[in-house]
Amino acid sequence: MPRIAICAPATPITREQADRVLALAAAEFPQLTLEFDPQCFAADGHFAGPDEMRLAALLDCAASGADAVWFAKGGYGSNRIVADAVERLAGREVNQQWFGYSDCGYLLAAAERYGIARAVHGPMPVDIRREGGEQAVRRALAWFAGDRSGLEGGLDGQPAAPFNLTTLAMLCGTRFLPDLTNRVVIVEEVAEHLYAIDRLFFHVTEHLRGIAGLRLGRISDVPENDRPFGSDAEHIARDWCARSGIPYLGRADIGHDAANRIVPFGLA
Repeated sequence: MPRIAICAPATPITREQADRVLALAAAEFPQLTLEFDPQCFAADGHFAGPDEMRLAALLDCAASGADAVWFAKGGYGSNRIVADAVERLAGREVNQQWFGYSDCGYLLAAAERYGIARAVHGPMPVDIRREGGEQAVRRALAWFAGDRSGLEGGLDGQPAAPFNLTTLAMLCGTRFLPDLTNRVVIVEEVAEHLYAIDRLFFHVTEHLRGIAGLRLGRISDVPENDRPFGSDAEHIARDWCARSGIPYLGRADIGHDAANRIVPFGLA
């Protein structure tokens, strides 16, 4: 019976959200055992408890023997514990999945870089609060149960590296970014102005030379600027790929929404 350990490396979820996820799992995936660490509900300012508490919960979940560590929510904060997590876990031999997206991409990248877990981009428990969120959570639970129907449809057997665009930009130049050579990098973003998207692509494309290509997920909830930017997100991505000699490979079905699909790092 697969065991899924759940912690919140960045910001907290509510007990009501966790209860809804547990109820869905019990009704439709009784073969799974879900274990929410109490840390998921802690609060310390912005964060789901202080750095030390969030790190301890992650390490406990990683050492629990669970088949997967499921990140409860993104937000901001995973980067604050990634160095200590790597120091404590590097060199271990484990066949455990780490599963989440957005801000948790710091941990997914480090897991891939240092081989401390098999990193997978996919929906998180907090997505239960979205419109249609039950389907997003169901997609993740089905994955844990062995159903691969939730995979993003355009992977085509190529090794992938999925990221939130801001998270990728912050990872560039750090020791936590895995080697992306010959991988298809897939990016998505939420709640950023188009000029910020342009600025992020300026930065990341300088660090992506040698990748197999770039695919663009959804750029959603774009704030309205005081004047039109003059191009949309896809034009921005195409433009910076062309400037950098990176093949632009089209759109991808990932994003901050209930339709967010599953993309393993490396080969699906």
